[in-house]
Amino acid sequence: MERVPVLVVGGGYAGLSAATLLAWREVPVTLVERRAGTSVQPKAFGLGPRAMELLRPVPGIEEELAGIRAGIGGGLRIVIARDLTDPEPHLITDGGHACLADLTPAAPVGATQADVERVLRVKAEELGADLRFSTELVSLEQDGDGVTALIRGKGGDSLVRADYVIAADGHHSPLRRALGVPTTGRGTLGRMCSIMFDADLSDLVREREVTLWYLRRDTFTGVLLTGAGAGAHVLGVHQAQDEGPLAVERCAELVRLATGRPDLDVRILDRATFGIAHELAGAYRVGRVFLAGDAAHTMPPTGGQGGSTALQDGADLAWRLWLVLTGQAGPAFLDSYDAERRPIGALTADAQLAELGARMPPAARIGYPERQADLPHTLLGHRYHSTAILDEPGDDGSILEDPRQAGGRPGSRAPHVVLDWDGQRISTIDLFGGDFVLMAAKQGRQAWMEAGRVVKERLGVRLTRLPVDDELLDVEGCFEQRYGVRGGGAVLVRPDGYVAWRSAEAVADPAGTLERVLRQILSR
Repeated sequence: MERVPVLVVGGGYAGLSAATLLAWREVPVTLVERRAGTSVQPKAFGLGPRAMELLRPVPGIEEELAGIRAGIGGGLRIVIARDLTDPEPHLITDGGHACLADLTPAAPVGATQADVERVLRVKAEELGADLRFSTELVSLEQDGDGVTALIRGKGGDSLVRADYVIAADGHHSPLRRALGVPTTGRGTLGRMCSIMFDADLSDLVREREVTLWYLRRDTFTGVLLTGAGAGAHVLGVHQAQDEGPLAVERCAELVRLATGRPDLDVRILDRATFGIAHELAGAYRVGRVFLAGDAAHTMPPTGGQGGSTALQDGADLAWRLWLVLTGQAGPAFLDSYDAERRPIGALTADAQLAELGARMPPAARIGYPERQADLPHTLLGHRYHSTAILDEPGDDGSILEDPRQAGGRPGSRAPHVVLDWDGQRISTIDLFGGDFVLMAAKQGRQAWMEAGRVVKERLGVRLTRLPVDDELLDVEGCFEQRYGVRGGGAVLVRPDGYVAWRSAEAVADPAGTLERVLRQILSR
């Protein structure tokens, strides 16, 4: 029987990000995926800045993903129109992310899911992850010490013994059903046929630099995702529940209607039908199995955060499992995954549902929620609450805040502050992603740095100590204010870049305080 610390089931955003980041942390991981390879269809489009912050510590991955965007114009401008020749398309999103430039060094990436999965697969394999395509999970049994999985590949059946399993096996998730996890939400909302086609749309795409078109015609409704001009594009057409697969000829006809070019020379490359749904798992953890991605939260594609949310699930599990498997955290620490990620999954799914309603004709919007907070809130303003976060007295328990006004509260994403390190400008965001990070302002740095050294050795926890002083220079003089550590205080940031705890002022026993804090956070 094979043995592996982590078995990942599913090779989409959640599964591949978990495998990549586990392998980067030198945790042996095996991934099984029933498909023969990564996605051919674009599916989700774009990765938000938070997802990129989590990926960027892996060498080379941010640069490769950013390079894919070259030639895609407009930063994801979205319109509602009759077709691509509509003289007055209604602009609903201008694609601008200038408001985020002061909040993060990580830019959003305009890449399709097919491109992102390809990059993640290559990187995961380079780092040593064992990825097995054309391989499916047949059955799974848990006990107090681990999980035994029966998998079936080209070579037949085999047993794998794992400490933990990540169920990233999609919307219909056989694992979620086998585990008996209930779901809530509005359920299935419709079906869509995704048509990949090759055509020269240069004169239409480049003129207005629109990337995503919501199409409203008398004969059909759908969405058109355009590339850089000549080459591959995607048309998604809403279908009735009982409607069968579309013939190639019908696909070509729909493309010509969508583009407004009845004589367009078009070649159909691929067709796929998928459901649009709003479905939320009632639990993200069942024993040693963790749900991630669409298995945990299926949401409409409107708003473009489904893929980023799935990727964040995988990244989140990677650092938590690493801590437990290396003995830095106790097993109960893993309960914080459900406590932190499930509210965010529900919040994001509801926001996507609201976006879907906003893009419908008025008569069809009845019963849909209203659109929520603005862009910075939803992309960088999520807050966590769990045993892995030491909330301060009087915390309001909010799970959403304005990151432009963030003050380094525990449970918040650590703010972006520009630093100078040996003549190089970096962001505080660049300091996170590997270990826990203890940061102290100049006034109390010596006591806190010594406390960090003592506690690191005593607990065997990976802890990086960084005083913000003359060597790590606060360029704009705002670190203390943004992190709320005036008067000799310190802040502890987790590997995911979230503030776990802070002391606004100096304390009498820094080492004792820090040890007590880490033991509580890590369930030790």
